[in-house]
Amino acid sequence: MLKRLRKGLWNYRNFTLIVLTPLLLLPLPVVVGTKEAECAFVLLLMTTYWVIEVIPLSMTAMLPAILFPMFGIMTSTGVAKEYFKDFHFLLVGVICLATSIEKWGLHRRIALRLVTMVGVNPAWLLLGFMSGCAFLSMWVHNTSAVMMMMPIVEAVLQQILGAKERGCVGEDNPNLQLDEMRDVSVSLSFIFADNDDHIDKMKEIVSNRKDLESPEETFTGVQIHSLQQPAAAQAAVCPPAAPSKTKQDLMMCKAMCIGIAYSSNIGGIATLPGTSPNLIFSEYLNQIYPNCNCINFGNWLLLCLPISVIMLLLTWIWLYWLFIGSDFRFLWRCGGEHSEKEKAARKVIEDEYKLLGPMSSQEIVTAVVFLLLVLLWLTRSPGFMPGWASLFPHHSGYITDATVALLLGLSFFILPANGPSQKYEAMISWKEFQASMPWKVALLVGGGFALAEGTKESGLSLWVAKLLTPLGDLPILATIVVACIIVTMVTEVASNAATITIFLPILSPLAEAIHVNPLYVLIPTTLCTSFSFLLPVSNPPNAVVFTYGHINIMDMVKAGLGVNVIGVLAVLFAVVTWGVPLFTLDTYPDWAPVHPGFNSTIP
Repeated sequence: MLKRLRKGLWNYRNFTLIVLTPLLLLPLPVVVGTKEAECAFVLLLMTTYWVIEVIPLSMTAMLPAILFPMFGIMTSTGVAKEYFKDFHFLLVGVICLATSIEKWGLHRRIALRLVTMVGVNPAWLLLGFMSGCAFLSMWVHNTSAVMMMMPIVEAVLQQILGAKERGCVGEDNPNLQLDEMRDVSVSLSFIFADNDDHIDKMKEIVSNRKDLESPEETFTGVQIHSLQQPAAAQAAVCPPAAPSKTKQDLMMCKAMCIGIAYSSNIGGIATLPGTSPNLIFSEYLNQIYPNCNCINFGNWLLLCLPISVIMLLLTWIWLYWLFIGSDFRFLWRCGGEHSEKEKAARKVIEDEYKLLGPMSSQEIVTAVVFLLLVLLWLTRSPGFMPGWASLFPHHSGYITDATVALLLGLSFFILPANGPSQKYEAMISWKEFQASMPWKVALLVGGGFALAEGTKESGLSLWVAKLLTPLGDLPILATIVVACIIVTMVTEVASNAATITIFLPILSPLAEAIHVNPLYVLIPTTLCTSFSFLLPVSNPPNAVVFTYGHINIMDMVKAGLGVNVIGVLAVLFAVVTWGVPLFTLDTYPDWAPVHPGFNSTIP
């Protein structure tokens, strides 16, 4: 009887948590009864549901639309306005670009070209793949960037591991040629056809992943079959790459796979649209500090691109030392005879690049629109000189990065994909865009904006600011370090988007309480939200590479601890050096509220 009861409670554990959490928090609205307490009830309830994920994240984000009107904090109409902001237009434009890049294969051309530029020595090959993945993740979803790169990496690894003896090498092996990858999903069972238990385990991991960077709920297909013979390729499944020839080969596989996963997050922080936390932070500033015009694509790139480069290089060296060896003489060694494995790897990469053929007109159009988008973002309002937005002097502040992204995103539905000799077809279709659009990210972010506005309307943010006033006696750098460490720990087990949504309404009043520029606290913590490197379930890129079978959890934990330290130190170094003059972080801005009687701390 007791055993049956325990089993029933375990089977209904999610339902139990859903019911028990609001009951435990009920004293806040019932006993205390203030608007601040009622808003705190909603905040704590959403935080708990977001962390333990007992109901879908996007549906948890709907709670303000239900509870704020019931508590009299905001009207239903007022809450609804918070669910669609400038952020969503920017997201739509960026997804249009990403859809075209993936549909016409421009990502493969970019990735293969970057890899061929650095060479095939194991260390340089690792850097080449990491650089390609980091560059792609600056413009597309981190998960999509990993899924674009991993089939190429897997093909190269098969050659390096001596796949010729298994009948899977060179031109004779159709399984090592890349599919069009027009669908952004991945089939993990195709690679590990003889390991059903492993696949079942990883499907559960992927289905419970903690990040919302990917638009898809599950991954269903890495196709590594021939472009010319798809049927034959699907029939001839290459055996798993797990049995490596030597320990050195196995270590190189580990370094390559982990490097791909980590570089996607490292590259994503470099641009505002590169990852969800960056966009959420940008829109939060526009909402809470409407007079703050400090953050745009250009100055964010100036701050974060060097951080990405520093992190990428240090992570590359760290992974090389951890998995491959401590011999760094390759850094100054030039030329020399290539080993058979290096020649095999070079052949795979060159063959794959040749298969792409000449650059198609669709790729050229996508590349031109992409370059135009970046150019317009950089020159809209660069700060050190008047940008093209000054051509509209009577509408200052009306045009944002979202306006540019939406305009050029719309162009993909207008520009013809083929010449006049063929039937008119746009570069992308609505169906293709809809498949790539992360709607649940849009809903979750909207819920975060509604929550932030509710804390402001109820007075909870002011109450938190007063509560945190004693922290003004601490050095500001110590406060930032503690905040970064806490955020980095939480983001390992919670969604990146949910983590930043939870912490922004807390850290913003903290900065105001200690009379420090809010950007000084919010920028480093926003960047640290993307540092989820420890576990396969920390984010989808980790789960994808884990499922290829070359690494185990302890490999990721060991490597992730080092990369977390590298990331936090690189962010802090950047913020206190070139970040201070770039955003005037050493002065309290006039766009932030001044609370009388609060402590003042000079950075």
